Amino acid sequence: GVQMELVKHTGGCHCGAVRFEVLSSPDLHVFHCNCSICTKKQNHHFIIPKSQFTLLQGLDNLTTYTFNTHVAKHTFCKTCGVQSFYSPRSNPDGYGVSPHCLDPGTVRSVTVEKFCGEKWEESMQTHKTIRDMSKPVQEK
Repeated sequence: GVQMELVKHTGGCHCGAVRFEVLSSPDLHVFHCNCSICTKKQNHHFIIPKSQFTLLQGLDNLTTYTFNTHVAKHTFCKTCGVQSFYSPRSNPDGYGVSPHCLDPGTVRSVTVEKFCGEKWEESMQTHKTIRDMSKPVQEK
């Protein structure tokens, strides 16, 4: 098949304690979810496999919030409060990365898709590709 173009994006929180790198397409597919927590923290994110994410620094500076099913791990910097990435309930085998926390220069385009997290189970059932977004490329 066609080899997907991957670039190395770097990013992190506001204060600089948390830094990461991500292998992902330069063309980001960003979810705008309206569930209770994504609405309150304006958590726009794109999904990648765990194997394409590397935390460079700040593990000891991360704290985690969970609620309801406790599947999602909402990780954020305990110094500045910024969530630059997290483990989403939709893709526990991957990460949701905040495009607005990436360093400038590596993103070519952003496509935003609305996801109805208010009706999470229903939305997950009808969505054709979201679960595959956290599968490593060779497994697709």
